[in-house]
This record gives sequence, structure tokens and C-alpha cells, in this order.
Amino acid sequence: MNAPIAYAQRNPDEIDILELVKDLWRQKVLILGFALLAAVLGVIYALTATPQYKVQSVLRPASLKDLDQLNESRLYSLTPKAALKRVGEALESYGLKLQFLQEHPDLVVQLRGESESMDQLLDRLNRDGFTALRPDPKKPSAPFEGVSLTYPAGVDGVALVNGLVAAAMTQEQQRIQDDFEVLRGNRLSQLQSAIAAERARYVAGKESRIANLLEANDLEKRLLQDELKVLRQKLQVRRQNRIKQLDEAIQIAAELGIVKPTTPSALGESAREGQGSVMRTEVNNQQIPLYFMGTDTLKAERAALQSRRSDEFTEPRIADIQAKLSLLANNREVEVLKQRENEDLFFKDLVKLRGEQARLENLKVDFSRLQLVHIDQVATTPLRPIAPRKSLIVVVALVLGLMLGGFIALVRSIVRRSRHPVDAVRELPVYS
Repeated sequence: MNAPIAYAQRNPDEIDILELVKDLWRQKVLILGFALLAAVLGVIYALTATPQYKVQSVLRPASLKDLDQLNESRLYSLTPKAALKRVGEALESYGLKLQFLQEHPDLVVQLRGESESMDQLLDRLNRDGFTALRPDPKKPSAPFEGVSLTYPAGVDGVALVNGLVAAAMTQEQQRIQDDFEVLRGNRLSQLQSAIAAERARYVAGKESRIANLLEANDLEKRLLQDELKVLRQKLQVRRQNRIKQLDEAIQIAAELGIVKPTTPSALGESAREGQGSVMRTEVNNQQIPLYFMGTDTLKAERAALQSRRSDEFTEPRIADIQAKLSLLANNREVEVLKQRENEDLFFKDLVKLRGEQARLENLKVDFSRLQLVHIDQVATTPLRPIAPRKSLIVVVALVLGLMLGGFIALVRSIVRRSRHPVDAVRELPVYS
């Protein structure tokens, strides 16, 4: 006898996980179909997508010996770190990149669009292609600079990166050479100005020296001439006074009858005669009047004084003055100063200035051997592209296909259940 089996009433909003899994399993062909379709699409994309490659070049500081010749010039000082920084900044320079691309359009012919200008291409490369390489400031590491480029297949990215690095090094090397030549030219101009100023100072000093010597010479000459004039006048006055004294003494001696030189005591005893020979000694601390010399002596002296043409021999100072005036007639120091031929030899610090000028004029730095940086890593042809990663793309596509197929199967199951809700009691036939 058949009896119906009664099932408990089930809420239609409840989801039976087991039933859901069974529904998904019944739709496994659909899910696998979507997975297979996604995998095929992933394989097609991986096989047809343009491969992307990446190359990079890394620069390290040069050694001290590479910059020694430049630093030894004492005109330009450059440390290895400063040189590395300069080249790194040049690598990021928009102007350098644009100039390099304009000079080598064949390297970017496959990157450049038909209506794309070189500026637009460079903007795109700066966003998606070029990347500056430098150490993380938060992590201690040796300094380095560099550049990397991501490019599609068919582009010579190795030549592009290496060429850009070489252009940056050449540009900075040329800038340093230009700065060096400017500094040397400025220094030579300064030295020439210093030598000219030294020459002007010397000429002014020599002229001032000559003027001072001539002025002092003229002053001394005039003082001596004045002194000589005064001495001559003094001697003349003295001779005239002496003649007047002699005239007066002659008059007195004539009145006293003194013809020959005598003394006051002898004059007093002249009246005494016949008393025999007498030895007379006279001591007198007073000056005997001139008239005691007698008229003969006084007249002879007066005649000599009157006939005298010059009194200069009576004064030794006059001979000294005349000797000095003779010496002052020609100032030998002034003559020597005026007769100098190679006056540069007398410049102050001339040897030092000329030596520095000669050093700078003969200073040569071989900039072709100047190595600003050490290329630690040269861009080389990569062995494999960085994109697309084919195996990863296929796996991701397969997973996405499974997820999409499962989602569609899940939606179908839910929609079917919503259209055929379960009754409160479903009876299934059971046979005994």
C-alpha cells in the first residue's frame, strides 16, 4: 500500500547550500565553458599583445684621480658626488631629452604617432617611459644616479638610454669646460687689471717721488742760497765796521803820536830816557785799545780791507754752502728714476702676478679624459620582456572565467527557484 511521505514546510527565502552546490554542479558545463572561453581569450591576448621591455643605466661617483687634473688647476673644484649630481640632474633635464630626441629621430620613429610632435612624445615618455633612479633618502646606501626606460618591442631602448646617458655626460663635460674657460679668462683679465693698476701705481709713485725729491732739492737749494746771501751781507757789514773802527783808531793814534804798536805802560814810560836798559813785563786782562797798534799798522790794515774784493774766504761756512749747492745742481736720484728702462721690474708683487699670469696662460686641462661619473651598469638588451606575462595572464583569465561562469550559473539557479517556489508540503510517491 502506497502512503505519501510528508516533508516539513520550508521557507522559500532560505538557501540550501547543498541544493545550491548541486545546481552549480549540474551547470558545470556552462561554468567550464566560460572558463575555457576566458582562457582562450587570455592566450590570444598574451600572444598578440606587444611585448614591453625595460632597460636601465646606473651611474656611480667617479674616483678622485679622474677629477684630479681639474681640481689641481686651482680654478675649478668639483667633488665626485657633485659631478654625479650634475649628471643626474642633466638626465632629468627636459631640454636635454628633447634635444637628444630631435638629433636622433630614428630611435623613436616607432614610438611617435603620425600627428604627434616631439614635445608631446617626450611628455608621454616622461609619464610612461622614463624613470629617474636614485637611492631612497630614508635608507642608507651608496649614492647613485640613473635612468630606466620602458618601451615596446621594435624600439632600440638600449641605444636610447645609453645615448641619453652619453649626451648628459657630454653636456656636463662641455659646461664644465666652458665654465673653466670663462673662469680662466676672468682670472687673466683680473691679473691684467692688477698689473695695469700696479703699473699706474708705480708711475704715480715714481712721479710723486721725483716731485718730492725736486721739491726738497729746490727747498734746500733756496735755503742755502739765502744763508749764503746773509753770510755775504754779514761779512760785508763786518768789513765796513772794521774799516770804521780802523779810521777812528788811526785818528786817535795820530793825535797821541803813536806810529808803531805799543802798550799803555810803554806809552807812559816813553818820556823817561837815559835810565838804562829796562826789562818790562806787563800782565793785563783787559783788551788793549786798537789805536795802540799805531797808525802804520792801522793804515795798512785799513788799506787791505778797502782793497779786498771778497770776504768769503774769511768764513768757512761759505765753502760748505757752495759745496752743497754744487751737489744740489744735479739730483742723481731723479736722473736714475727718469732713466729706468724696464720699469716692470720695480713693480710690487710683479713676480707673483706675472707668475700666476704665465701659469694660467699655459694651463691646459684635457677634458676628453675627464670622467665625471663611473657607469656602474650599462643598458643592455633584455633577455625577456617585463610584459605581458603570458602564464600569469592565462591563469588570471582562467580564474576570471570560472568566477564569471559560476556567477552566471548562480544567477540562473536563483532565478529558477524564484519562478517555482516550493509548496508547504511536497508529496513524493513511495512504494512498499
